[in-house]
Amino acid sequence: MGGARPCAKRQGMGDSNGLNGAGAHEPDEEDELSLEELAAPPQDVAELAASCVRYVGSKYKVGLDFTEDTLSLVDQYAKDARAEIAVRPESAGLLAAAIGAYLGEVIRRRFGGYWQAEGDHEMWRVLLSRVYLSFNPIGMALEALTGEDAEGWNAHFELDPGERELVDARLAALPPVEEEEFFMPTTRMEVVHVVYEAIRSHMQDQGNADVRFGPEDYR
Repeated sequence: MGGARPCAKRQGMGDSNGLNGAGAHEPDEEDELSLEELAAPPQDVAELAASCVRYVGSKYKVGLDFTEDTLSLVDQYAKDARAEIAVRPESAGLLAAAIGAYLGEVIRRRFGGYWQAEGDHEMWRVLLSRVYLSFNPIGMALEALTGEDAEGWNAHFELDPGERELVDARLAALPPVEEEEFFMPTTRMEVVHVVYEAIRSHMQDQGNADVRFGPEDYR
């Protein structure tokens, strides 16, 4: 594929149901994360993320430590894995689950949030706690591996309808991204930063900086 695509394309609306798990380690500027936010992720998520660490470590001899800087290695792994998927299409699901769990954990530890990790992987979500924002990082990973939209995997952002216009405007102002990079984990992380900061700024302007969203708020 050629050309470029605007980052704003990934904007979407929706609701989330059924939650489990929690965790994050880096507080934002207002205060420290709660003990609940610091809790370990669900076991299934932890095991899949560990698989991603093993896959990338085995291929490139470099360790992943769940920081943003490591996502460029995950980008490269996803690009290289496309050749394997072309030969063995059945491997896409497992690789997407591993990469998505790692990506979700990087985002969750950076911003604070919870996992919905029950049922099929299509149903999994990361739910942020300091802004009302959720998404399926496994769907994002599947798109990185295939280079195209993954219908039914909810890789788009789900947020409060009242903040849609604000976020749309912020994303529309971003420069276009080359097709090959559009679906990559580093690009997704950058967009999450933009969306998070836009919503947090709006919350602060409204005097709602102390509001926290728990699992019950996403039901």
